[in-house]
Amino acid sequence: MSERPEPPPRSAPLVFLERRSYRRRRMRDAARLLPVLGLFAWAIPLLWPQGEDGSPSVSGALIYVFTVWVVLVAVGAVLSVLTGDGDEPGAEDRSEGGGA
Repeated sequence: MSERPEPPPRSAPLVFLERRSYRRRRMRDAARLLPVLGLFAWAIPLLWPQGEDGSPSVSGALIYVFTVWVVLVAVGAVLSVLTGDGDEPGAEDRSEGGGA
């Protein structure tokens, strides 16, 4: 009764990624998801009530659409900076402090 059952053997070894490469991959995933989120955000005015009583104004809808556009551009720019490849010459030297 005091014997413990053996744990099942692992099929594959655990893979540990560098923190920087893991974050860069997640930022790339977010950049890939950004157009889909933008499409949904632009579709929201289609759900607004339409009619003479409580319908939103066209100017309000245009302001919303252009605000979403500006936010998408800003988020895309930030994601672009965060997902920098570091493929430029000497990028590894600078990151490790060995550059000029």
